Amino acid sequence: MQEIIRANDAVLLNYAESLLRGAGFAPFLADGHMSVLEGSIGAIPRRLLVPDDEADGARRLLRDAGLGDELRDHG
Repeated sequence: MQEIIRANDAVLLNYAESLLRGAGFAPFLADGHMSVLEGSIGAIPRRLLVPDDEADGARRLLRDAGLGDELRDHG
């Protein structure tokens, strides 16, 4: 799995995840339940991951949707 976005912005993450799912990708939102431990203050960013073989296509889709500035560098 490759991390493509790390953010505290739930709207951004939901939008990106929706775009990816709609295009047939299989994203996974990691750390989504950390708010239970942190008290919902948004201190721990959530990570949007995709399978390694989908990473290039997912990044391309998100860039085309105007989210290029949100993308993480290839790890």
